Amino acid sequence: MHIEKLEYLVEVAKTGSITQAAHNLNVTISALSQSITSLEKEWGVHILKRSRSGAIPTAEGKVIIKKAYELLDKYEELKEVAMGYSNTIKGQLRLATIPGPMFFLEKVVMDFKHQYPDVKLEIVEQGSQDIINDILNDKSDLGFIILFRDRLIEHTGLSFERLLKVKMVAATSMNSSLAFNKSITPEELRQQTVVLYNDDYVKWFMDDFQKKHGSVDVIYTTNNRELISRACIHYSAVTVGLNYSFMTEPLFGSTESVILDFDMPEPSPVYLGIIQRKDTHPHNISKHFLERLKHDISKIK
Repeated sequence: MHIEKLEYLVEVAKTGSITQAAHNLNVTISALSQSITSLEKEWGVHILKRSRSGAIPTAEGKVIIKKAYELLDKYEELKEVAMGYSNTIKGQLRLATIPGPMFFLEKVVMDFKHQYPDVKLEIVEQGSQDIINDILNDKSDLGFIILFRDRLIEHTGLSFERLLKVKMVAATSMNSSLAFNKSITPEELRQQTVVLYNDDYVKWFMDDFQKKHGSVDVIYTTNNRELISRACIHYSAVTVGLNYSFMTEPLFGSTESVILDFDMPEPSPVYLGIIQRKDTHPHNISKHFLERLKHDISKIK
């Protein structure tokens, strides 16, 4: 029996579909179906009940699939031990991130690649929901997102590890009437021209803000940071974002900008963190990468 057959079986169990599992694993539907059929013949037991609506484990199949999960975890541990003896790390690491953490990742990625040249690194910048979907569908290994009280991900089969506590702040230029303030009240923000970065947490924050304090004059929302910077510098607009993003990737020079805390009760804690699938054993590459990332973030804390 080949280990790939167990991987195929586990993927079908995760997705509930032979078609989707074949797509995720980049194999043909026929090859995957025949692989599972050969397991059933070899073991003399029906593992999956197949229908037009999908494939679900039989009672016996549930027990077998649970053991297959455990065996694959042990197999990954075995590979890690072997790689440790050879003192080499090879493979692929797929990262998905919201825009802000790119500053953290840039140095970590370069240092990691220098230390482990045989690891292929892929980074994609996406919205949070796309990142969650890609992690669940095994298209990415690690995802960097913001977790807040309305985003519950544990029930989806993902684990979340906190990296950095963050908070929302406002930013504007030294040309603004707010330039010498240390904070901004909800009423003051409502009197400003506002431009926003197109981020799902910023959207959630502003929607929640407007429900509590009234409407805000948002001129536009964009992924173009230059447009936001120009609006602040030339038109004294105000933008809203997470504090670490303004520290790590300033919209304009430190002598041109001012960062304002919100003068209102602090909401529930918000964290930048890492998501992974709960049902897979984190491979050695991910572990080494996270160790280096946490070391760099600890300096910011």
